Amino acid sequence: QVQLVESGGGAVQAGGSLRLSCAASGRTFMSYGMGWFRQAPGKEREFVAAISRIGGSTYYANSVKGRFTISKDNAKNTVYLQMNSLKPEDTGVYYCAAALRFGIRTAEYDYWGQGTQVTVSS
Repeated sequence: QVQLVESGGGAVQAGGSLRLSCAASGRTFMSYGMGWFRQAPGKEREFVAAISRIGGSTYYANSVKGRFTISKDNAKNTVYLQMNSLKPEDTGVYYCAAALRFGIRTAEYDYWGQGTQVTVSS
């Protein structure tokens, strides 16, 4: 069992930056690949970024590539999402998730956090 708690969301103007954190409970954090997803009002949850168990591989949605960076600190049981050059279309609830394998689909993830709101104004 893994429990995930996101933090770091907030309101920012376009062009600004935010860093999201996701703290995980349990001693098996290193066994999981981690992902960030987001959901805008009225839209389906979509993939944002993923990182492999040890952190050697990352993958990004085209819409955030070059602006967002995912990282994983196994010693701190935490995964981060650094978001730069934010755009209004980045607005939504951001969720972190844990998977026993590296994936980009929501169905591949076993555990989910409660989400943190990110609002980008123009």
